[in-house]
Amino acid sequence: MNLARMMLAGAMLAAVPSVTLAQQSLTGTITTIDRINGTIAVRQAQNDTVGAGGGGATEQQYRAAPGLLDSVHAGDKVTFSASEVGGKNTITKIERQ
Repeated sequence: MNLARMMLAGAMLAAVPSVTLAQQSLTGTITTIDRINGTIAVRQAQNDTVGAGGGGATEQQYRAAPGLLDSVHAGDKVTFSASEVGGKNTITKIERQ
């Protein structure tokens, strides 16, 4: 019984990052769009103060529905929401700033 509880707790902790990703509104700049494959790369804005984190902005690749990609272009600053769908990060909502 104790082992089952530990396994359930571990499974729930593994699911937390994808739930957190789905609930956050993220901001960034679109670097590339591949409309044929339905993918988009976004360089997320850095949240730390300059020099505090030691790292720069990160670029992340996402899948997106074709209709979402029609409204944005490379270089656009955007606010977007994403979640994990089928093991892949997927943009569910995107808006130009």
